[in-house]
Amino acid sequence: MKNKILYIVAVSIGFLSCKKSELDLVPKTSISAPTFFKNETEFQQAVVSAYSNLRGVAFTGIYMDEMRSDNTFFNYYSSDRGSETSIEAMAIFLDNSLSSAEPNNAGNRYGNDYSGIAKANTVLTRLKANTIGLSQSSMDDLSGQALFLRAYYYFDLVTHYGGVPLQLEEIISETGAFLPRNTVDEVYAQIITDLNDAIAKLPVATAFPQTGRVSKGAAKMLLAYAYMSKPTRDYAKAETELLDITKMNYTLLPNYADVFSPTNKNNSESIFEVQYKAGNDGQQSDFIWRFIPKTTNTEAILGLHGTNQRGGITSGGWNVPTQEMVSSYESGDKRLPASIGVAIGTQTGDSFTISSVVSSVNFTPPTGKTFYYFINKYVYPPYTVEWNTDQNWPVYRYSGALLLLAECFVKQGKNAEALPYLNQVRKRAGLPNLASANEDNVANEMRHELAFENHRWTDLVRNGKAVETLNAKGKQLKSLYGWLLPASFNVTNNRLIYAIPSREVQINSNLVQNPGY
Repeated sequence: MKNKILYIVAVSIGFLSCKKSELDLVPKTSISAPTFFKNETEFQQAVVSAYSNLRGVAFTGIYMDEMRSDNTFFNYYSSDRGSETSIEAMAIFLDNSLSSAEPNNAGNRYGNDYSGIAKANTVLTRLKANTIGLSQSSMDDLSGQALFLRAYYYFDLVTHYGGVPLQLEEIISETGAFLPRNTVDEVYAQIITDLNDAIAKLPVATAFPQTGRVSKGAAKMLLAYAYMSKPTRDYAKAETELLDITKMNYTLLPNYADVFSPTNKNNSESIFEVQYKAGNDGQQSDFIWRFIPKTTNTEAILGLHGTNQRGGITSGGWNVPTQEMVSSYESGDKRLPASIGVAIGTQTGDSFTISSVVSSVNFTPPTGKTFYYFINKYVYPPYTVEWNTDQNWPVYRYSGALLLLAECFVKQGKNAEALPYLNQVRKRAGLPNLASANEDNVANEMRHELAFENHRWTDLVRNGKAVETLNAKGKQLKSLYGWLLPASFNVTNNRLIYAIPSREVQINSNLVQNPGY
């Protein structure tokens, strides 16, 4: 029975629309692989299905990459977090004490990654057989996308869990499902191999808005991240990939805030983003409802009265910008008001009623009032249906490529070469040019440019700053909040990766848990 279940889970392909005009992830039904892949349309549908797991990865990144970092925290509500204690535990570095019975977003992310990998593997395995005589151009298009997606999911796994089992074929038996962990180096080697293969097959983005499908630029961006994140860094190769991106068709939009507008999806600054669409077919996003304070009057921010006080994950007050984050912006930085807003009101117990929403620029807390910061960069009211929005989630942007290139240069001691790329991003933010580039000011610029886009945690880890930065965050927050346990924020090198989900360790005797969990 276990073998049968694994087979169904591994090879089941969601039947999805694959309109060329846009990537449409509407699930129509579920078809098993043995009866599928009869024509090119079905291959396209199978590839599109592999994109759908990006949503789960983006969602869990809110908690694992932003709240775990120094960018954000959460509003503590003693009465109703309930089953979401696992999310709070991750944010305060107490997730090593969770029992296997407790829900765990780290486990959900792991599962989403491997589900996406299984779908990509099924496509790649069936393409090798090519029993229906697909043309070479169709083969390249399909395999290029599947290879990128497999590499993306493995990169997400290795940066969050360390070495993981490398499954590279369609799973058709229990033997192929329960593999031992590969080393970190082996996982990165596979990622790099897949991406080089994908780059040779994927097209350059030439027309904007794009369709939502992956392009050569996205594969080069991910490859650069891989070169700059693996244990033995290869900055020279990363530099080549990033310079190639600067020669493509991407541009910075004049106004930072416009980058995130639903009317500008897949714009010329976007290298890759996760697709959402408002409506009744299950493609909507809803993260802004979680980012604003849990309040009795959501209309004060969103222009629509709704309920975000349900408790648990279906409430507001998650991913809240820290005071340190707000204070870290330079004077005149246009990204501050575009990224962070302030809600002022009256707090009665866990109930907060908003009286005004103001800019975060030069904000002074009012006497006798409660205030909460909230992420503003994805808020584009008015909305018409609660928990149903049209925002995409940014994965890679051209400004991020420019800053990653600047980081790549300074890591090689080429600080002068980094400076133009650093200042190009600062100019759009309304900031003066810097006279020199170094690791600190490049990292600082990246923090503010990519704020709340699920990059901060892995940026800190990549640059060796996570332990120092997060212990400092813990010290500051403990001085503010008496409910934080003394054992919280004991950040060591073991905590730079998450636990392998306990359910995976229980069913696969070949898996060894990460140290400290």
